[in-house]
Order: sequence, then C-alpha cells, then structure tokens
Amino acid sequence: MCNKSFLLSVFCILLLISCRNDSVKVSSGAKNITLVSASLDGRPTSLSYSGASITPQLTLNFSEPINHASAQNYISLNGGIVAISIAFTHHDSTLVIQPVNPLNYLTSYNLQVSPQLASTTQKIFSGSGVLIRIITGINPASKFPAISDTALVNLVQQQTLKYFYDFAEPVSGMARERNSSGNLVTTGGSGFGLMALVVGINRGFISRANGIARFVKIISYLEKADRFHGAWPHWSDGTTGKVIPFSTNDNGADLVETSFMVQGLITVRQYLTSTDTVGNNLINRINNLWQAVEFDWFRQGSQQVLYWHWSPDKGWIMNMPIRGYDEALIVYLLAAGSPTHTIPASVYQQGWAQNGSIKNGKTFYGHVLPLGQDYGGPLFFTHYSFLGFDPHTQDAYANYWTQNTNHALINHDYCTANPGNFIGYADNCWGLTASDNPWGYDAQSPTSDNGTITPTAAISSMPYTPTQSMNAIKYFYYILGDKMWGQYGFYDSFNITQGWTATSTLAIDQGPIVVMIENYRTQLLWNLFTSAPEVQAAKTKLGFN
Repeated sequence: MCNKSFLLSVFCILLLISCRNDSVKVSSGAKNITLVSASLDGRPTSLSYSGASITPQLTLNFSEPINHASAQNYISLNGGIVAISIAFTHHDSTLVIQPVNPLNYLTSYNLQVSPQLASTTQKIFSGSGVLIRIITGINPASKFPAISDTALVNLVQQQTLKYFYDFAEPVSGMARERNSSGNLVTTGGSGFGLMALVVGINRGFISRANGIARFVKIISYLEKADRFHGAWPHWSDGTTGKVIPFSTNDNGADLVETSFMVQGLITVRQYLTSTDTVGNNLINRINNLWQAVEFDWFRQGSQQVLYWHWSPDKGWIMNMPIRGYDEALIVYLLAAGSPTHTIPASVYQQGWAQNGSIKNGKTFYGHVLPLGQDYGGPLFFTHYSFLGFDPHTQDAYANYWTQNTNHALINHDYCTANPGNFIGYADNCWGLTASDNPWGYDAQSPTSDNGTITPTAAISSMPYTPTQSMNAIKYFYYILGDKMWGQYGFYDSFNITQGWTATSTLAIDQGPIVVMIENYRTQLLWNLFTSAPEVQAAKTKLGFN
C-alpha cells in the first residue's frame, strides 16, 4: 500500500517510478541513461518493498554502462548514512547493491539514485532520479527465555497493570490517556483501570491496602471532577478535575465513557466488603456517583434512543445517537438498571437494537455472525461492554457468547487468510481493532485494514479464543518482544509491512488485557459486575437470560 504523505514526496523527486500497479516504470528516452529493470533479492521491486532480508541485494539494470565514481557518489542508502557496496556486471550496465553490514530488523530504508548519475560516455540519468523504500522483516529468534504459559500470562497481567498503578496520574490516581498525556486523564480508560486494580489485588500484584487507597483517591477525584447531568467528560485534567475538550464540540458529557467508568465502579463496589468501615464508606460513595448519572435525560426529552454527548455551551450539537451494534451495549444495560434515572425497555429495543435491524446472520470464514456489520468490525466491540457484563447470556437478538466468539474467530481467520497480503499476518499474528497506526489513530477491521496488528485485540479475546490468543501472546512476547514489550506491557500496535512499531501505550487498550485474561482464568470481573442487583434488574427488564 502507498502512504499518501510518502507518495507526495516521491512524486516530487522521481519521474521513472509511480505507485500505479505498484511497479517500476521505465523511461524510453534514448539520449540519456534509462533504468531498464530492477529487482530485490530476485523479486520485482516496487516503491515500497516490505519483508526484505537484513542483507538485501538490489539489482539495477541500466541502458548504458555506469561510471564507477558517479555510482559511488550518486547512489546512496539513507542518504549515505548506511554504507553500501556496488558491484558492476554486464559491461558496467548492471549494478548489484548491498549494504556493507546487515541492516536492522523491522526498519525502513530509502535507496536513492540521484539524477546526477552519469554513464561512462557522460550521459546523465533521465528524469528526476529513483527512490526505493526497503523495509526489513522481523528477527525470527526468540527474544526472551521460555517460561510456562501460566507464568507468561501472569507476567503480561502484572506488567500491564503497572500502567494503571505505577503510571497513574499522581493527583487523581486516574489513568492517563496514553503514555505521553501528562496530566490529561481518560474516563473510560480509568474505568477499565479500576477493574484491572481489582485483578491486581486479587492476584497479589499489589496489596489490598494499597489497592483500597487507590480506589479512595480515584473516587475522591470523581466526586469533585466536572460532571454534566451526572456524566463525566471523555477527558479531564487530573490535577484540577476540569474538562479537557475531546474535540471542539465535545467539551461536556460523554455517556459512553461514563458508562465504562460506572462499569468499573460497580465492579469495585461488588468487590468491597460492606462490613469493613472503609469498604462500606466507599460503597456508599460509589452508589452516590453512579446513581447521579441522568441516563434518562440523555434521551433528549422522550426519544426512544440515548445520545452520546452533551455540551454545557453547545447543547446537543453533536447529536450522536447511541445505536447498535458496537461497543456501547453497556450504556443501555446501566440505563435500564439505574435505580434513579432509568429508561424503559422500549428505548433499548428501538434505540439500541433498532427493532432488530442490528441482526446480521451472515457467515464469514465458516462462522455465523448474529449481530453487527459484516465481518464484525474492530474487536473492541467484544471487549469494552463485556469487561464486566458476562456474555454467557442472550436476549431477543443474539446469544452474546456466540456473537463475541464468532466475531473473534472471524478476525483471526481473516488475518490468517490475509487477503490484503500484508507482511506478518499469520495464525499467531493477528488482531484488528482501534489503535495507533503508522498514519495516526484509527479503527482497523477486516473491512478497514491497513496492515496494523494490535496486541490487545487478540489478547483481550482470550475468553473467546484461548488457543489462538495464547499463540498470539507467545508471538508478541518471544518474537516481537525486542520491539513490542515495554515497561507497561505490550506497546500499542505494529505494522510489519511498513516497518513500524508503536512506542505508545493507551489506557483503553491496556485495561482490557488485564481484565479479559482474568475473565478467561477465573471469570472474576464477570462474576462481580453481573452479581450487582441493578445489573440483574436490567437483564430482566431487557429480556436477557
């Protein structure tokens, strides 16, 4: 695939090569030197050649014998930073170019042939030169000593938890949006972090006293932070509690992010001991927080749907209804179960389920998908609402265990089949969801695929695809660990086709890793959240069994 920003620069400096058909175009000018053909390790070369060896051999065939000194001066790899050797054959018209030393794995290099290149008869290279991008593949060697699967899963949970415990914003205790966010904290990601802290206490990664102290800090912050009809914003300042706009018009309530937080708060509440003085105090404070969320107000009157945003100075300007099927099922479950601001079942049926039009029923890679878009969409649909809500249930529209399992299997099987021919996709290297990618941030899926794999997608699907997810964990850790394993677990994503790995970690991607691994192992968070009487009441109202 051609990176747009890369193409713009390429078109400015070369006439011989274009992205069309992803192949080298050869000039037919007779008065100047022309490039007749090119290959890399015996394979036809394009503008961007992925998966190259670390000792690639690039062969360029010209129409004229090339002056040796000119070749040394005007053919370079990464602007001359990387030393190359040039061998001349076929009466000096064929040049075989190799790096003097092995290149780095999973790294992008540019080989440039400048237009000043001259032949032995002083003819010059026609056009504006040639630029070829060479992207090396992965190092297949294991990066860490082998440990048992149990030890590896423990390590992944414990290391990832550090994002929410060690790296939390110090004043609020909330989760930073990402590892470069400073005092900007995220509501939904912090809700995931609360559930991860429960796992940490339960597994002994942190002491119960320290965990409870962190709950106190976060709840104290939430009590003073900006709220709008009971709902928190997407982002806020961890030091002051003031809203930080997520976008120009998104400077107030975010009901979806708030619901992710409430899911975490209820899980913590169910984990606490009511006979303990501190625990009882926190239980009451959590009840006050979540019961203040005016879910019914987000109907914009009496509409049969809930709305995502509200701004204190712009009102309902974003006007985004929350309709299925995506990650927001939890919003309707909590709204239906709210003891203070509930909604009737008709809002779920007409607003979320759209009177049944959320159904799919098609088969992809041999798996029937009950709900949602074709191929299921990004995998976070199977994670965010189901960190606490046990998917071993069904309603009038789907069996949610079947929905989530088949969605994950479709995602895995798509990556294994790899119809886009991306480098690295395999049975043990899979997982498409929303994440950072080489061009920014986007939601990757089988119908919107740019070659970016996100570890949280496969790892957080472990309850649904235990074998495939464990294989992915091993690949990410042992094979990609030198690039992808960091202080807070796995970095966000990677794209082997582009020779790119993220250096970022995001709260909304790290949290589900800790939580969903635990749900696979013990169903801890599912048992806690679903045991809440409000959740049981919501299930009954909405027709879940």
